[in-house]
Amino acid sequence: MDTFESLVRAEFTPKTTYLNTASNGLLPGRTVAALHEAALLRAEGRPLTPLHEDVEACRAAYARLAGVPAARVALGASVAAHTGLIAASLPAGAEVLTAEDDFTSVLNPFHVRGDLKVRAVPLERIAESVRPGTALVAVSAAQSADGRVADLPALRAAALAHGARTYVDFSQAAGWLPTDAGAHDFSAAVSFKWLLGPHGAAFLVVPEDFGGLSPILAGWVAGEKPSDSCYGPVAELARSARRFDLTPALFSYAGLRRSLELIEELGVAAIGAHDLALADRFRAGLAALGREPLPAPGSAIVSVPGLGSRQAELAEAGIQVSDRSGNLRAAFHLYNTPADVDRLLDVLSG
Repeated sequence: MDTFESLVRAEFTPKTTYLNTASNGLLPGRTVAALHEAALLRAEGRPLTPLHEDVEACRAAYARLAGVPAARVALGASVAAHTGLIAASLPAGAEVLTAEDDFTSVLNPFHVRGDLKVRAVPLERIAESVRPGTALVAVSAAQSADGRVADLPALRAAALAHGARTYVDFSQAAGWLPTDAGAHDFSAAVSFKWLLGPHGAAFLVVPEDFGGLSPILAGWVAGEKPSDSCYGPVAELARSARRFDLTPALFSYAGLRRSLELIEELGVAAIGAHDLALADRFRAGLAALGREPLPAPGSAIVSVPGLGSRQAELAEAGIQVSDRSGNLRAAFHLYNTPADVDRLLDVLSG
């Protein structure tokens, strides 16, 4: 624990009581330094080779966190773009099963196709709702709005029983909740929340056989030899998931590499235990105030009905949380402390 605390305190210098990681994670000091160095490379006209090395280091690091070979990891800019790639691969009339009110980036690309059968059910019923003819189940591992954690093993078992593929968005889970991407056909995650990275980077995990995806967004970086793929059609697509890469935002990956290094140093299990202890402390404090959060056992995200309207007041007091449809959403991560929880409860009790 001493090592955990000393590493964290050396990396983070929040000026507020920051409880809003479900929106954006804080950047570690090492990440800020790497971003500064990346900008200097451009400003001074030095070779950008180190930045391209950062990109591949991030691919490898996320693969380790997700429990898959790096050859299954593609790099892009957003979950919505990754969802769009998957949506484009489905035949007309295919059924896509989703959770009600899941995050838009997981859902909307299927809806805008216009020729897919998109069916939404409550999250708690998603596994039992897979049926013969379901082509794909798309769901967030942890819900953005209230933190509810999906029963992914049950979902995978149901999908296998009915021949459906699964697509999981780990954006609100990767970094604090163990991420078994290998158990699913497709999965995605952004870098700027619990992974503590800059905006502009997102990961997509695909099957070894690519799962029927077509690299419709392929540019030069998708070539087996990118340096030979700058002009004319790409002669040979990458033999790995890199064929689905988008041109990387180099600065983002320069910073993200250091953020992922920190997560690996601390360990997802230790981070998760820390986060959940704080979330449970908040839940217990809410009970003492006569407040009951929305049910989300085992989640680092806590959403409280009826308190969203106090978000502006809390911000004035130096406490950063979110208002989600009238619910106050607090998200607890590795840089938070019991004192942060107590401060939030103290202001809410006033």
